[in-house]
Amino acid sequence: MIVLAYAFAAFLATFIGGTFALKFRDKLHLILGFAAGAVAGVALFDLLPEAISLGTRYHTPDTVALFIASGLFGYLILDRLILLHSHDDETHVEHSHSSRGAFGALTLSLHSFLDGVAIGLGFQASAAIGLVVTAAVLTHDFSDGINTVSLVLRNHGSWKLASRWLFADAFAPVLGAASTLFFAIPEQAIGLVLAVFVGSFLYLSASDLIPESHHRHPRVLTTVLTLLGAGVLYAVVHLAG
Repeated sequence: MIVLAYAFAAFLATFIGGTFALKFRDKLHLILGFAAGAVAGVALFDLLPEAISLGTRYHTPDTVALFIASGLFGYLILDRLILLHSHDDETHVEHSHSSRGAFGALTLSLHSFLDGVAIGLGFQASAAIGLVVTAAVLTHDFSDGINTVSLVLRNHGSWKLASRWLFADAFAPVLGAASTLFFAIPEQAIGLVLAVFVGSFLYLSASDLIPESHHRHPRVLTTVLTLLGAGVLYAVVHLAG
């Protein structure tokens, strides 16, 4: 049961971050700037080292790189397929963008589910490892909440839709941790799963969040916030490590 208690702490961290984004949605371009750096930071400073470390124990570096590429280009294909459903009238365009935001939020929620799985597996190894993994998860779950809300609102989703996805993202670690009470993911597969998320998160940051944060807004400040978002994630990941 202690595993679920620590997973609930991840729920709170994610929910607080998302609530922050909802409350200050009039400054969304600034939040998007920070979120762009945070998403890239999660991919580069957190997921990528773990994917390399775990993946190369069982697979070649080329295989890990292939799964990173599959995450990036797979997300590209799915994103373009969603956009193919858009039409000239505003209603259909808005619906298409809303679907895109929901798909991005779903990806972040799946990542949060794996965060919970990581907490559960960490405690299966030992209490000390479980606490270290939990600390690493908590440090970036606040940003995960911001990122989830930002993606939905940026793509013309309503605040109610953003709230629903925020709850899904926040609750995902609890479900992930609970799942480890019934089964364990083979270690040789975890690195490749993380590699897929690296590619998809890099695509989200580069193709969606960064361009929108700069659109019709002062670029100096949003650029600073993007670098700050990446820098904060770099700092917290290394401090947690």
